[in-house]
Amino acid sequence: MENNGVRIERSKRLDGIGEYYFSRRLREIAEIEAATGRRIIKLAMGSPDLPPAPCVVETLCETAHRPDVHRYMSYRGEPILRRAFADWYRRWYRVELDPETEVLPLLGSKEGIMHVCMAFLDPGDRVLVPDPGYPTYSAAVRLAGGEIVPYPLDEENDFLPDFCALEQAAAGVKLMFVNYPNMPTGRTPTPELFSRLVDFGRRHNILIVHDNPYSFVRNDSRPLSILEVEGAREVALELNSLSKGHSMAGWRVGVAVGRREWLDAILTFKSNMDTGMFYPVQAAAAEALSLGEAWFDELNAIYREREKAGSKLLDTLGCTYRPHQAGLFIWARLPDAFIGDCYDFSDMVLDRCDVFLTPGGIFGSQGLRYIRITLCYPAEVLEEAAQRIRERLHR
Repeated sequence: MENNGVRIERSKRLDGIGEYYFSRRLREIAEIEAATGRRIIKLAMGSPDLPPAPCVVETLCETAHRPDVHRYMSYRGEPILRRAFADWYRRWYRVELDPETEVLPLLGSKEGIMHVCMAFLDPGDRVLVPDPGYPTYSAAVRLAGGEIVPYPLDEENDFLPDFCALEQAAAGVKLMFVNYPNMPTGRTPTPELFSRLVDFGRRHNILIVHDNPYSFVRNDSRPLSILEVEGAREVALELNSLSKGHSMAGWRVGVAVGRREWLDAILTFKSNMDTGMFYPVQAAAAEALSLGEAWFDELNAIYREREKAGSKLLDTLGCTYRPHQAGLFIWARLPDAFIGDCYDFSDMVLDRCDVFLTPGGIFGSQGLRYIRITLCYPAEVLEEAAQRIRERLHR
């Protein structure tokens, strides 16, 4: 039967924006499993499998019984959460924030990336984006009409920005995304790195947006914020999140911190897109932000055991990797003898071993000789994946 419906073309702003890689690829893998009965171990996304602290869940449940918490909440976030974020920054990052003007809770920091781009970019504005880097940076820039200017993070430079190259690329740049501890490489920051970024942004009139969700996960150094640097508030915003270090990914709690007028600009866009988050979630998030070192020690002890299992898996594959990576993943280089790129390698391991590894190329061209594995599975699952590889790949 002929379809006589109207023809509506999708917006041109979606040109060049594909479906998020994991959304598409994991659906394809689910179809393979359904058609063949194979059970594929998916060492892909950084979705924490560990629960939040019990006191956080208890606070959520107790608060949800209150009759006064089910209305719309403030677009700026409730005072309980803004104060908790300010206290958290003072305690862990040594940064003083005014909870009334310098803290803006978000529905996850991924939302913040899009909001920043929509609040500050006009069509054609140039944005420095790390390669490899979180794909959402590039997608958000494109959706806002900006122009991506990739800056490489390569192993020879220890996955740090090449500031000589940045000087050459700075002309006409309005905004720069930075992410340390870095995803996907696991590289941790230093105070010197943040100082150089602040100086670079100030000299070139570039807004530095630091995305900081991994500073409490497998980080051998103390947590750092770019806002610790003198003068950083005049040039930098920071995004943070409870998704990783507090095992609250599905709760969607993030924050933007920094200069009042910049947060007001983000709020102008945000307030036209959503409303404030459910009050019990905010109260529970405030409880999570009050947790002490014991919480992080317990969490990281589990991730360190998984790291050992994941390292053995990568050894079995013949991959090489840097020690002391932070975050929920291990970033590893393909064996030199392998002919092909990361997609070929990932497909080969999937087809022969029923193990899915993330190809590093999804994070940018600098990742084509790398893969990434997640530590968001028990060590036993990682060990099972390694066993499959030993039995099927090397027989």
